Amino acid sequence: MNGAQSLFKALTDAGLDTCFANPGTSEMQLVYEMGRSDLVRPVLCLQENVVTGAADGYARMAGKPAFTLLHVGSGFANGIANLHNAGRGNTPIVNIVGANASYHQPNFPEHEMISGKITDLARAVSHWAREAKSASELGLLGAEAVRGVVTPTRGLQRAILRRQRHSRRARKLAPL
Repeated sequence: MNGAQSLFKALTDAGLDTCFANPGTSEMQLVYEMGRSDLVRPVLCLQENVVTGAADGYARMAGKPAFTLLHVGSGFANGIANLHNAGRGNTPIVNIVGANASYHQPNFPEHEMISGKITDLARAVSHWAREAKSASELGLLGAEAVRGVVTPTRGLQRAILRRQRHSRRARKLAPL
């Protein structure tokens, strides 16, 4: 099992079945795994503000968590206004934010929105934000994020995922 499979297993095992997405190149392994599954209905949106607004509306109307797949920090930034509103309404949304591989960072240190400070930005409109440090951690963070949105004090959760961690082998998760 790779990191992307581990993440989607954690999310679907917890009952999340609808993903609103505007993916880019750093999320392709996640898109591939979603396409192989009948357990997740992907809803492709043309811009991240639409992604976050649709996820907020869906979660409020369906009465269950939604999850998003956003392309790097700038994509996340495009959806912040809707995520602020969702947070104020305690809407249960798990946001998966892709990040370029860490080996690109030295080439573009000025592009904080590509890699660097995504977790710090996410904390501004999230109840919880973490970055996976390994492929094995993807599933663990996915499960932790879902637990956060289904608690009585639920709110917005973010998991930041570096590109090179999606396809690497991950340890099998214990049942939730």
